[in-house]
Order: sequence, then structure tokens, then C-alpha cells
Amino acid sequence: MGGGSAVKWLAFWWLSVCSCSSFVYGGNFYEDFEINWGEDRAKIFNSGALLSLSLDNLSGSGFHSKKTYLFGRIDMQLKLVAGNSAGTVTAYYLSSEGPRHDEIDFEFLGNLSGDPYILHTNVFTEGKGNREQQFYLWFDPTKNFHTYSIIWNPQQIVFLVDNYPIREFRNAEVFGVPFPNTQPMRIYSSLWNADNWATRGGLIKIDWTHSPFTAYYRNFNFNATTTTADYSSKSSSAASPHAVYQLDAFGRRRLRWVQKYFMIYNYCTDLKRFPQGLPPECNHHHY
Repeated sequence: MGGGSAVKWLAFWWLSVCSCSSFVYGGNFYEDFEINWGEDRAKIFNSGALLSLSLDNLSGSGFHSKKTYLFGRIDMQLKLVAGNSAGTVTAYYLSSEGPRHDEIDFEFLGNLSGDPYILHTNVFTEGKGNREQQFYLWFDPTKNFHTYSIIWNPQQIVFLVDNYPIREFRNAEVFGVPFPNTQPMRIYSSLWNADNWATRGGLIKIDWTHSPFTAYYRNFNFNATTTTADYSSKSSSAASPHAVYQLDAFGRRRLRWVQKYFMIYNYCTDLKRFPQGLPPECNHHHY
């Protein structure tokens, strides 16, 4: 099946099985987040229902959650910078603090008009990342809002796009691989100048004649806990399925399909990068 046919088939499948109305949203940007840099380049609208970040030649902008979270599901709808977004990065991620921090990343790497965005994912544990997987998307993320989700529990981290799992990072502590399960994390997002690396390895720079560059956020939802005790309480409750969430057979078929047709980089297959041997989680398929 050719790439174009794959995109069309997946789009048809998505329309057939995914009902975006199944998402339940209840957050308010005024109540749940703080704008932490960029001054008036970050704006909240519609009584707290919509937020925008902008980047110009002086500064980018960003926000973070007021609370920290330890396990759960986080959903956020984004509409990315349209047009020539080369050199820009829109980041949406969870992170703890300190030199041995944990982090779970979505980063959207801008590109020249007409070229697709690259969705860059990474997982940091105890301050170490280098676990990148990258994807093209099967839609234009600048035309409409789409939902980007993280499910995080002690067994695994699952990245989802419009409820399609695109990546699973399973707990491999038994093989000596640290897993983020002790440090609560805040939700962060930012829009910033990364033209030293973001587009074609830094060859394409930001064209400031197109600034300001703007991304939009809405319809976020937390079904998350803040402490291990809170998680333990919820994990025994049918009201919190994410506490014990695992991909079922249908979810695994979706994951394999996305990775077959839309993954463009996987650190676990990059033998040139790791000449002394792949990271241990790669050898045990826990990435």
C-alpha cells in the first residue's frame, strides 16, 4: 500500500471508530495554568477556554500548570503554527524539576510551507533522555484542533494523537532502565526559536517576515493524581481506568499501523548512533 493510500485508509478508519465527543473536558486556563514567560505574547481568551502562544524576533512564550501530577491521563487540543513555520518548535510536555528530572515530551518541529510537521517524542528519566521517536502526522495539524494525550502509570507511558496510540514506553526497571514513577511533574508548553536544529538539522532558519507565529490551545483535561497515595487509592477504583490502563489488541493494531506508515525515526534502530550497543530497553522491546 502506497503512502497516499495509507493516509486515506487511516483517515477513513479514524472517522469510522473514533468519536471525538468521547473526550470529556473540564479545565480552565485561568484556574489551572500560569503564563510563565513571554509577557503579552501569551493570551487567554473566552473566559479561560482558549489560550494562544506567540513567537516574534524578540521572544517566545510559555505556560505551565499550577499543580504537579504523578500518573494519570492528560489531554490537550492544539492547533499549530500555520504557513512557513520553519525553525519554530511548539513543545507540550510533562516535567519534574532538578538535574535528575523526569520528562515526557511532545515537540512539534515546524517546516517550510507545504512540508509536513515532524512530531518529536522523547522520555527523560533521572535527567537522561536520548529516547527519541519521530513521526509525520496523517493530517494537517494547522487546519484544525487535534487532541494530543499522555497516559502515564507505573507500568507504561503511552503517547496518543486523536486517541490513536503512537508510542508506548514500558517500565523496564527489571532491566536496569529507570522509569519516571517517583517525581511529580508539571504540564508545560512553549513556542520558541529552535532554528539551530529544528528544521533539517538547522539548515532552514526562521523567516521573521512571517512573525508573529502563533499556536492555539483548548479543551484540556486532567484525570491525574498528585501523590503516590492518591494514585494507590484511584488505582483500585473503576472510576480511574488510566491508573491500570494497558493497550488492548485493537490498540496494539493501531500502534503498529501508525509506526509502520508514519514513524520516520526510532532511536532503537539507530545502530550508528549506538555503536556499543542499543539501550537495554530496545533489546527487550520496552520502548
